[in-house]
Amino acid sequence: MTEPAISVGVVGLGYWGPNLARNFAAIPGCELTWCCDSSPEARSRIGTAIPTVRVASDIDELLRDPGLDAIAIATPVPSHAELAVRVLEAGKHCLVEKPLAQALADAQRVVTAAEASGRTLMVGHLLEYHPGVQQLRSLADSGELGDRIYYIYGNRLNLGKLRWDENALWSLGAHDVSVVLYLAGEEPIDVTAHGESYVRPGVEDVVFCFMRFPSGLSAHLHLSWLDPHKERRFTVVGSRRMATFDDMAIESKLTVYDKGFDEDSRGYGEYITRAGGSWSPRVPNVEPLRVECEHFVDCVLTGQRPRSNGESGLRVVRVLGQLQRSLEASSRTPTATQPRAGVRG
Repeated sequence: MTEPAISVGVVGLGYWGPNLARNFAAIPGCELTWCCDSSPEARSRIGTAIPTVRVASDIDELLRDPGLDAIAIATPVPSHAELAVRVLEAGKHCLVEKPLAQALADAQRVVTAAEASGRTLMVGHLLEYHPGVQQLRSLADSGELGDRIYYIYGNRLNLGKLRWDENALWSLGAHDVSVVLYLAGEEPIDVTAHGESYVRPGVEDVVFCFMRFPSGLSAHLHLSWLDPHKERRFTVVGSRRMATFDDMAIESKLTVYDKGFDEDSRGYGEYITRAGGSWSPRVPNVEPLRVECEHFVDCVLTGQRPRSNGESGLRVVRVLGQLQRSLEASSRTPTATQPRAGVRG
């Protein structure tokens, strides 16, 4: 019997960890060897779902296993950086869920540890692996939307789970900031953020972000878990056409609109509105997390640089930190009088 090419462990079995475990267990050439969580109930559930996996209550058991090649971290955000550094220093490849850290200095420590160890570091910026988002970037890069992209806006809304350890910017915005940077291919030169804490003091339920980029591109994000609508949508407006990615749509997740302004060909220097048709390119019906996990395994095996590598994670944390500082500066309540949920330092 052929031995598996890579052995993987998952640390953190709350909401997202079991999804990682399920996908790693199903990838050919990959063996899910370990799952780790401090909760006996969580360990019992994963042991029932995947009887072949070894379970542990402490990550040290995984770090001591010389046969374990890689570890995926899906623990609460404040622990990401510390655990990632420990994994890399133990000589194991590391996939860490978004965001890489809550502070830029901590994110840099993880990147430095990856460079020193020579191991693969990948951040779980899930939407970068969504076929719809990949096609949206291809449309923008190919010139299909025009020779210039004007602006991008995203809505990530829901009447969702209240959090106390991170605000809507860090909980929801980590996804959307990563997508904006992926589509833009550059970092913003100016950011502003405004938000409100309606349910829990010091924890913004709703945040509005605005970013300007060196190329002239701008981006706007509306983030909220206090909203009657469930939306996960991005719109890219180009000089020729426009396109929308709607992750909540059952079909036609990606739509291109042949709309815009055309200069009148009669030479009067005027612009006329063009309202052409629309079409929906086919988006492969694959689970983005499966694509992400397969990409991680492939990078470990081949040594190639992950799409969402450590530098990508560092960029996202840097922009989130800039937005958090703007959010605090624009707060109705002075930060000294209430706790803040977001970046540390």
